[in-house]
Amino acid sequence: MTNERRVLVHPDKEALAGSAAARFITKTVDILDDRGRATVVLTGGSVGTAVLAAINTSPARDTIDWSRVQFWWGDERFVEKGSDERNEKQAREALLDHIDVPAGNVHPFPASDEGLTLDEAAVSYAAQLADNGEDGAAWPRFDITFLGVGPDGHIASLFPDRVGIRETEAVVVGVTNSPKPPPQRLSLTRPVLNSSDRIWLVLAGADKASALGLALAGASYTEVPVAGAKGRKRTVFFVDRDAAAEVPESLITPSY
Repeated sequence: MTNERRVLVHPDKEALAGSAAARFITKTVDILDDRGRATVVLTGGSVGTAVLAAINTSPARDTIDWSRVQFWWGDERFVEKGSDERNEKQAREALLDHIDVPAGNVHPFPASDEGLTLDEAAVSYAAQLADNGEDGAAWPRFDITFLGVGPDGHIASLFPDRVGIRETEAVVVGVTNSPKPPPQRLSLTRPVLNSSDRIWLVLAGADKASALGLALAGASYTEVPVAGAKGRKRTVFFVDRDAAAEVPESLITPSY
């Protein structure tokens, strides 16, 4: 099994989103033909949401049989269900509310107003993942996992030099005192994210250039978490020119 890393550079955020959307549609159709079902992990942030919006507006959107696609999230802000800060709400508005996907195929993290503490919410989501694991696995087989990247190199809600990025036993962690608001969050752990067949990182802007450059240069994942994002089969960085400013030319894939 190969484990390729590719960096695909696009002129701007719009082109990046369109490229990732087109590739997602093509690959998901292939996965459905091969496996009969597909499991996708979503991210938040402006670029992740732009990719979902581009999927929604694509003429090829409904070549996917959405009834056979399951959606999870890599992380979530532990705020009220209706909050604009929730990755779930952003994803629903950008894509999920516009496609014919059964409600039972969408698996959001618990919200802060649903009667659970942060730790209880982490346990609850881990139980949901286990309920959907194959052959007794603690979580499903993920086909595609989207990840955004912060200027500090964080992925999901796993921040540099924090407990979460070092966690190897838990499936889901509750994050307190997040360096980026809101302070409370829920996140899949690195081993769970890296169990995905494909990790697609989407990032744009000059403020991401340093983190991306360090990650590709072999930085420690505890210091630059994105350095530790590695899909089982493939890891693809969809970036714009500004974010690619510190990427060595030898690592950039000429075309995709």
